Amino acid sequence: MADSETALTDPLLNLRRSIASNTPPIATTSANASAASDTTENLAIATHLQFPEPYRHSYPLDTLTRFISSDKPVDLRSIYFAWQKKDVAIPDYIASAQQLNEELSAPGAVGGKVQNLVFVERLDLITWLEGASDESEYIKPLQSDGTAAQAAGSAQVASGAAGGVATVPSGTAGTRLGKTLDPRLQAIYNAERKVSDRNTILRGIKPTDFSHVRKTAEVFLSRNRHRSGHQTSAATTITPNPALVNLSKKSGRRPDPIILLSPSASSLLRMSNIKSFLDSGTYIPPDSTLAGSSNSANILHISRLLPSIDPQRALRFILVDTPEQFKPDYWSRVVAVFTTGQTWQFKSYKWQAAPELFKHALGIYVGWRGEDIPSTVKGWGRGVTSTQIEKWNQVQGAQGRWRDREVVEGIWGRIEESMRSRGWGKDGGPVIR
Repeated sequence: MADSETALTDPLLNLRRSIASNTPPIATTSANASAASDTTENLAIATHLQFPEPYRHSYPLDTLTRFISSDKPVDLRSIYFAWQKKDVAIPDYIASAQQLNEELSAPGAVGGKVQNLVFVERLDLITWLEGASDESEYIKPLQSDGTAAQAAGSAQVASGAAGGVATVPSGTAGTRLGKTLDPRLQAIYNAERKVSDRNTILRGIKPTDFSHVRKTAEVFLSRNRHRSGHQTSAATTITPNPALVNLSKKSGRRPDPIILLSPSASSLLRMSNIKSFLDSGTYIPPDSTLAGSSNSANILHISRLLPSIDPQRALRFILVDTPEQFKPDYWSRVVAVFTTGQTWQFKSYKWQAAPELFKHALGIYVGWRGEDIPSTVKGWGRGVTSTQIEKWNQVQGAQGRWRDREVVEGIWGRIEESMRSRGWGKDGGPVIR
């Protein structure tokens, strides 16, 4: 163990002790800060780190510490910054480091650059600073520690209690500890692999959500299934909805057109109330007990006669709020997309850019009368039709919704016009372009 005089001059040990005693250091703009104006929380202009115990003393933030990253010592500013960001996610830590580096290079700042520690190094540093571990493979020992260890080893060799090879902790390079190792032992250490559990590797110091990986993998898996000509029988494969599967089996007859709804909670029209709106011409709030459908429904059907397409038979429309179970040919049957103006809705679509999407399907925006139409919707141009309905009156209820029918008929008119222009007829579906 290092003597007290050596320990007090080491910034890493001082930072660890201040954290343990719950008296964190203060970033200052001068070496002998005595006034409140000398303190700052901005590391871009701070020059020193002041410790209040055991007596007030400061270290320059550009002081190189015993923490080694990429075979180079890391400065105190980077160490303190990593400690400040110990509870943030990795992307947020990287973004914060980039922002601080930009501020350091700005006029009036102190200059320099904060080193971005990799995940394993940052985890090891925080664990050591919190006192959860007394050793770190990235921290060089104090000079007195190395001297004491060498003296103890020499005494053991002289007494015959130990051989001539110094004992080195597993996975630690001999050169890092400043000791001379037998070449054969060094070769063994170089071949060692540090074993960690899955929580350390995958989660780190806080839980991380990896659910997005499954969605990304599903895209590649679906492509492979399509290329090989058969579907996988793995248990994790999502079973397509039977109603959508039937679309591909009904060869020789007109396919059913598809209408996509917005899954946003702010949408006025959702799976619970879209049928009463498009079928009955009456708007009911989606969370109302008067809504005709359940929010848990994942597919609905509506029949509508469109005279200019088929004056004899009504078309059966399929309504869904997600394309998760779509096959590639389903996209040619999408005739309308209800949107709130939020672009995240299109991330799982075949056409993720709104201008391209509304070249293939009619966009429909429904908002409250008297409120402004979102600028994003206006920017999408003629591919999106915008309409407005009266706000819901709790006192009048459904009895006061007589103007909704006019709005609904206008929407169906635009859908019919769009379908006719894309080649829908009484004997077949759209013309695929």
